[in-house]
Amino acid sequence: MVLAALAAQRSNGRPVKFALTRQQMFALVGYRTPTVTRVRLGSDDDGRLTAVVVDVVEQTSRIKEFAEQTAVPARMMYAAPNRRTSHRLAALDVPVPSWMRAPGECPGMFGPEVAMDELADACGIDPIELRVRNEPGIDPESGNPFGSRHLLDCLREGATRFGWERRTRQPGTRLEDGWLIGMGVAGSTYPFRRQGANAARINYGADGIYTVQIEAADIGTGTWTAQTQIAADALESPVGKIRLEIGDTSLPRASVAGGSTGTASWGDAIIAAAGAFRAQHGADPAAGAEAQAAGSENPDQDSFALHSFGAQFAEVRVNADTGEIRVSRMLGVFSAGRIINPRTARSQFIGGMTMGIGMALHEHSVMDPRFGIIVNCDFAEYHIPVNADIEDVDAVWLEDVDPHAGPLGARGIGEIGIVGAAAAVANAAFNATGIRVRDLPLTADKFLR
Repeated sequence: MVLAALAAQRSNGRPVKFALTRQQMFALVGYRTPTVTRVRLGSDDDGRLTAVVVDVVEQTSRIKEFAEQTAVPARMMYAAPNRRTSHRLAALDVPVPSWMRAPGECPGMFGPEVAMDELADACGIDPIELRVRNEPGIDPESGNPFGSRHLLDCLREGATRFGWERRTRQPGTRLEDGWLIGMGVAGSTYPFRRQGANAARINYGADGIYTVQIEAADIGTGTWTAQTQIAADALESPVGKIRLEIGDTSLPRASVAGGSTGTASWGDAIIAAAGAFRAQHGADPAAGAEAQAAGSENPDQDSFALHSFGAQFAEVRVNADTGEIRVSRMLGVFSAGRIINPRTARSQFIGGMTMGIGMALHEHSVMDPRFGIIVNCDFAEYHIPVNADIEDVDAVWLEDVDPHAGPLGARGIGEIGIVGAAAAVANAAFNATGIRVRDLPLTADKFLR
C-alpha cells in the first residue's frame, strides 16, 4: 500500500495498481491468527451449566501486535453462574495476522460449541435440548436485556427443516454403502454495532432522478442493491428513480465495509438525508434541490445486548475404510433483524457457510519453522472449497425486525454465516464415527481407527 501511494504521487494522476502473486499474499496481506482454545464446562447431571471457562492463546507478530476477541462470545452465549475467559498472545517471528471473516467469533465459537456437544453426549441429552436448558433470560455478561434473541427459534426451525429426528443417538452406528453418516448442530452468534460517523447527500435532478451519494464500498456484499432499496423506501420513490453513487472519497464520509456494520450504518445516514431532504423540499422538489445529513449513534447500544443468532446443521459422510469426509447437507437458520434484500442476504449466508466448510475440512497453512514462511502457498496445496465440495447448502432466516437496532431494524449478516459452521461439521463427524476431533481441519487420517 505504501509503494502504491508513493507511485501514485509520481504518476501525474494516472491510476496505480500494486499486484501481488498468490505466494506473496500469504505474507503481505494478513491471515487468520492460529488459535489454541482450552474449554472447560461444568454442569449438573441434567446438563445445566454451572461453570464456563475459555482460555485462548493466539499468535501475533513481533513487529506488530494483533489480537482477536476470541473468548468473548462464550461470555454471553449460555447461562452459567460462574464464567471465566482469558486471552494470551504468543509473539513470534512471523507475518502480521489480520482480520478474516468474523474475526474472534469464528474461531472462538468452535471450541465451546464442540464442548457443548461433548457435554450433551456425556449427559445423554440431545444437543438441542442441552442448549434449551441453558438459554439465558438476560445477557449474562452485561446484565442487559437482549434486544432480540431467537436462538431457540432458530434451533427448532432448523431441526424441523433438517430432519433432526433421523439423527442416530448412538454415534458410529449408521452405515450406508460403506459411508458412516451423522448429523451435528452448533450455535452461531455475532454482535451488532452501528457506526455513527456516516453522512449522505441527496440531489434531485431535472431528469426526475434522485442522486444519493455516500462514500460506502461494495466489496461483493450487495451494497449497490441494498442501499438503493433503502433510499427508495426512505424517499417513497420507485427504485428506478434512484441513482446511487458510492466508492469515491469525494462523497460524504462513510465508515468501513466490515464488522457486519455496513448496511445498517450507511442506511441510517441515507434515511437521515432523506428525512432532511423531504423536510426542506417537500414531496415535489424543484430541480437542483439538495440536502445532506449525518447518521446517529444508536441510543440503545449500551442499554440492550444487541446480537444476531443462528443455528448451523450439518450432515456428513465419512468413508468407513479411508476416512474421507464430505459434507452432504448443511442448513443455516439465522435471526439477523430485518432482511433488506433476500437474494443478496442468502448469498451472504451461504458464502459464510461455504467458508466454514473450508475451515472445517480443507484450509491449513503449513509453516516452515526455520524461516516462519508458509510453504503451501498456492492453489495446488492450499485447498479451498470448490463446487465438488459443496453438495447441498441452504440458508433461511426468521422474520425479525429489531426495534433496538435503529431505523432499519436490521443487523449485520456478512459474518454470522461462518460462525458455528465448522463446529457443526465436527459434531456431525463425531455422530457419524464416534471419533471426537478437536482440531481443524478434519482430515481423513483423524478418522482411521
